[in-house]
Amino acid sequence: MTRQTFTRPSWNTKADRKVAYINARLFDAASGLDEVGALLTEGDRIADFGKELFKNGVPEGIETVDCKGHLLSPGLLDIQVHFREPGQEYKETIETGSKSAAAGGVTRVVCMPNTTPVIDNVAVLEFLNKRAKETGYVHIHAYGAVSVGQKGEALTEMALLKEAGAVGFTDDGKPVMNALLQRQAMAYCRELGVPMAQHAEDLNLSNGGCMNEGAVATKLGLAGIPNASEAIIVARDVLLAELTGGQYHVLHISTAEAVDQVRWAKRKGLKVTCEAAPHHFTLTDEAVENYRTFTKMNPPLRAEKDRLAILEGLKDGTIDAIATDHAPHDQESKRVPMAQASFGIVGLETMLPLSLTALYHSGFMNLADVMATMTYKPADIIHVEAGRIAKGAIADLTLIDLDHEWTITPDDFVSKSKNSPYGEYNAKGRAIRTVVGGETVYTLDV
Repeated sequence: MTRQTFTRPSWNTKADRKVAYINARLFDAASGLDEVGALLTEGDRIADFGKELFKNGVPEGIETVDCKGHLLSPGLLDIQVHFREPGQEYKETIETGSKSAAAGGVTRVVCMPNTTPVIDNVAVLEFLNKRAKETGYVHIHAYGAVSVGQKGEALTEMALLKEAGAVGFTDDGKPVMNALLQRQAMAYCRELGVPMAQHAEDLNLSNGGCMNEGAVATKLGLAGIPNASEAIIVARDVLLAELTGGQYHVLHISTAEAVDQVRWAKRKGLKVTCEAAPHHFTLTDEAVENYRTFTKMNPPLRAEKDRLAILEGLKDGTIDAIATDHAPHDQESKRVPMAQASFGIVGLETMLPLSLTALYHSGFMNLADVMATMTYKPADIIHVEAGRIAKGAIADLTLIDLDHEWTITPDDFVSKSKNSPYGEYNAKGRAIRTVVGGETVYTLDV
């Protein structure tokens, strides 16, 4: 029997509040830190850490957390989530989405702008920022929309959105199909020092498809989305990144061809990064058998060769980050024929266990490289000071039981929505404490 406890942060941790985390395996992928020791937070910052800290005991008056040898990591980041607020609060809210993040060990997220209304002006972004402080459990950032109304016709007031807190720009949910508009957006992002993030899909090639184009789609009689739909947009955008000198980020990369294009761009020294979702390195289109709508997402689950290419891209560093594309949907949006079902699955509570199970416990990657994709690397993409254990750094921490074996049960998710294909999936590894700005917001007792 497990018990989850949540406490919303005050966002104003008292500077004189001290918490000692003892008997911890201190682990920071950015610096190579991996040693048993202790860590001290003062207010919302890390004050000190190391194997010698509190060797003679914790002074009186300091709150103490015994980590019992578990891994104490910088807080995880998920730089692609959909919290549905404003506009579709029946699917998810900032409160329930951020609570779901905390349960997954995630201390910082980036919301996509395809809300209703779209985050294409300062007023909507300020609303989100206000709601994040009022109801959020973790740090919440947002991308601003590239185009007004995400219509792909006119650029938003990008400078004003950046000033209001946007960490980058994307029309995610839709691609920027117009190459001239994309060039202009990249040029503006270069001047603003933020990434232009692309949902890479040629809508003409996708042509209403609802799963990967291939043998499974043919067998099921479903319209398919070819690999070229993603790869053509990535190829075009890489050339535009070279032309403009802007920072270009590929959201939820899913095909071998697109991974190769990002690898080529990195070899040329271009400012090109990408992320992969756990479902693209743990599942293939074979999972769509029996018309399982909980396996419908965009980009779709691809063939085995693509899954292997994603794995290789993670291993060799071509793929910089793991992000979930957390996309909550109500039952009515999924309990319909495949062609009519909404795209997307929830993922915040499964990102860490799926990544540890598939990448680390399988022996495919070392722990430092796996944790890097969820800590400092995504932080660097959006240019925030996070994802590191260092003196003076923000005290966002995730305590992880690497060896905790459990069965994923979507009905137990904290998220409002349960649309996940990982029901009854056996995982190894789980967050058991999440600390945001020096305050514990989640604990798991097992």
